[in-house]
Amino acid sequence: MDRTRRVTSHLSGILYRTANLGEKGIRIVYVFDGEPPELKEMEIRRRRKIREEAALKYEDALRAGRVEDARKYAQATATLKELMVEDSKRLLEGLGVPWVQAPSEGEAQAAHMAARGDVWAAASQDHDSLLFGAPRMVKNLTISGRRKLPGRQAFVEVEPEVVDLHEVLADLGLTREQLIDVGILIGTDYNPDGVRGVGPKTALKLVKQFGDLSGVVAQTPDMDLPDNVNRIKEFFLQPKVRSDYMLSWREPNIEDVVGFLCGERDFSEDRVRKALERMKTGAARPATKPTLERYFG
Repeated sequence: MDRTRRVTSHLSGILYRTANLGEKGIRIVYVFDGEPPELKEMEIRRRRKIREEAALKYEDALRAGRVEDARKYAQATATLKELMVEDSKRLLEGLGVPWVQAPSEGEAQAAHMAARGDVWAAASQDHDSLLFGAPRMVKNLTISGRRKLPGRQAFVEVEPEVVDLHEVLADLGLTREQLIDVGILIGTDYNPDGVRGVGPKTALKLVKQFGDLSGVVAQTPDMDLPDNVNRIKEFFLQPKVRSDYMLSWREPNIEDVVGFLCGERDFSEDRVRKALERMKTGAARPATKPTLERYFG
């Protein structure tokens, strides 16, 4: 937080991750979630319940003087406030990094941009990106090689990983539509519980054996699929996305960023300037697809 107790961790994450990637000549686009679809209501309620329970545990931990527990529960109560989103977009403008406001799901928008060839891959930890049709998905997008474990003061070693949709489909012997069916059986953000008793191996076997969800239901009439299964599948195939975006990368405006982060949010000027200089070094390199392919290959 800054001296007025405004949260600044989101700005720190954007600055240093973008600088680390930019120094390597990797140009990224940030995609912001829009309005969640009605289909996601159950998942949103589930997440809200988790935050409410964490808030109660946070208060209990504070009263008991369990500082580390309180810190863990505070992280679980965090929500991305509108002001934090606007701060993030302001920082990205200063960094010269493009961003796109999705009309609905960010994963769907990123997948759409990758499918159009406007970006090389969609970066996400959510495999729904593949169901939305991203030809490539990059997991663990980091230079540091470490990721903090949720709720723990511990880190694990990670390496970036590229998941190629066409290779996945070929290896599994599925079409994208069938992969969506497998996802629905296992569970997605739009039916988070999936089908009771059906794991990945069983879901794959059923879809390959009976062709699609209709065939699975016909052969296993007792299977408890959600009533809106067709709407879920259609949303993956035809999500709400936009194509009227412009992607343009510029050198960072150092004084604007320093004025914002250091003058208004109490960041260390020395650290901010060093991060921006590293970005400028990377921005001077020509942007080429092989840069990403060599790094993630």
